[in-house]
Amino acid sequence: MHVLATAGHVDHGKSTLVRRLTGMEPDRLAEERRRGLTVDLGFVWAELNGDVLAFVDVPGHERFVSNMLAGVGPVAAAVFVVAADEGWQAQSSEHLAALDALGVRHGLAVVTKADRADPAPALHEARERIGPTTLGEVPAIAVSGHTGEGFDRLRAELTALTGALPAPDPAAEVRLWIDRVFTVRGSGTVVTGTLAAGTLRTGDELVLAGTGRRVGVRALQSLGTDHDEVPAVARVAVNLRGVDRDGVRRGDALITPGAWPSTTELDVRLRGDKAGELHRELVLHVGAAAVPCRVRPLGTDTARLTLAGGLPLRAGDGGLLRDPGEHRVPAGVEVLDVRPPSLRRRGAATARAFELDAGDAADAYVRRHGVVPGRELRMLGWRPPATRFGDWVVDEGLWAELPARACTRWSDWARENPLAAGMPVESLRRVLGVPAELLPAVLSGSGLELHDGLVRRPATAHQLPPRVERAVCRVEERLAEQPFQAPEADDLAALGLGVRELAAAERAGRLLRITEGVVLGSDAVSRAARVLAEAGETFSVSQARRALGTTRRVAVPLLERLDAEGVTERLNDGIRRLR
Repeated sequence: MHVLATAGHVDHGKSTLVRRLTGMEPDRLAEERRRGLTVDLGFVWAELNGDVLAFVDVPGHERFVSNMLAGVGPVAAAVFVVAADEGWQAQSSEHLAALDALGVRHGLAVVTKADRADPAPALHEARERIGPTTLGEVPAIAVSGHTGEGFDRLRAELTALTGALPAPDPAAEVRLWIDRVFTVRGSGTVVTGTLAAGTLRTGDELVLAGTGRRVGVRALQSLGTDHDEVPAVARVAVNLRGVDRDGVRRGDALITPGAWPSTTELDVRLRGDKAGELHRELVLHVGAAAVPCRVRPLGTDTARLTLAGGLPLRAGDGGLLRDPGEHRVPAGVEVLDVRPPSLRRRGAATARAFELDAGDAADAYVRRHGVVPGRELRMLGWRPPATRFGDWVVDEGLWAELPARACTRWSDWARENPLAAGMPVESLRRVLGVPAELLPAVLSGSGLELHDGLVRRPATAHQLPPRVERAVCRVEERLAEQPFQAPEADDLAALGLGVRELAAAERAGRLLRITEGVVLGSDAVSRAARVLAEAGETFSVSQARRALGTTRRVAVPLLERLDAEGVTERLNDGIRRLR
């Protein structure tokens, strides 16, 4: 399916044109049919050379420009209509300014009512007016809705136009701008819109942007037919579960959960001859939404917009600013950043304009945050740079500094915790502000290593503070003479060897804590095995104690340690033997 919008001055034959093309009535309201004046959006369709063309027929009267923009906003192509008997008019200019501001690049010019007046002057002026806009040099066709003249050529040009439209991405995240809301008896709330990308399926759970409310897709229709699945591009009606008619309005959007940021502040690039003449209070039109906003100029063609309500936007989105009081469209906008920095400091606006002029919004965002998930950049509308770590993007300046910063933080921590085995990984990660996945890469250039959830420096892993080193040496000297005569708790305390100091000595491979209060040399297990090998095939605790030359306080836990390490095994009646 291809979706096109009409555009042009009131009473220039837009509805008659699509009625003749499709055989369907676009004016759905009784008032519209009675007055012959389109007030709201109409939707009709027809098959043309195997393709389905759906038309969003928009009102041309100046009082209904907001309705017109709601219909044109999500659509990629337009059929611009000018009447032969009236020629170019005021709303012709405003509608063209809107298409130009929205950046619409595909379209046709159609001069209607060719049976009432010579269409040549209107064709010439339409080409002259449209040519300098984003639509460029478009085909121009004269037709008569009354006689059917020119419609064969119009159909051929429509076929060529739709063949040049960009292909949609059916796998993209959904953002359906709602242009109509109504209730169907027995079904509940129904909304309609133009699905420009993505795919809708019955059973989907979506978010109603602005409210954050979760809603379900109960049923789908496209072009009057029920579907279980509707891919873009399509005109679609969505029967919603979980929201009343009063909870939805035109300009809201149905979005894929977690895929679109909601913003009330954004930086934009301005397009248009009158971009330098902006009033401070305007209306931003994006998709089918119209939101009052405050405009703060930054550079010559950039500005900060503060919105009266949140919109689901990304960098790269297009829209326009409209001045309702003066009935003009002073500028189109291209969204550059939906999470811009604050401008509270002196000179911040000038610096921000420089960043935006340099096309540096995404890099500036990464610099501000240091480390950013690639999925976050994609959600904001930016392509993550090729240089990244997994799905993490790190500012280059920060990345260069991180190894030295890690060393400094580790050294500070080690001075305050000299007896610790190492700095907990999570502590270092928090002070550096990097995700755990990146920490090994950071440490690879720092001289530090990860070991059992701790960060340590390998060269100092077995070093003891001087005070502890001296005390351990005293214990080692004593055990060298009597290896199984463990110092008493009071002796250890007198040397300043508490629980933390002994733990550090054990990690350094200097002492072995058999149990709380029993400390021997680091080779106590192997030495005991050698001694007991000479005590006979089996031995009791008392025999082992005498062979080792120690007390029961030491012998019992030492034998249990030997059991645990598989050096000895316990038989009946407390008798052991070496394995």
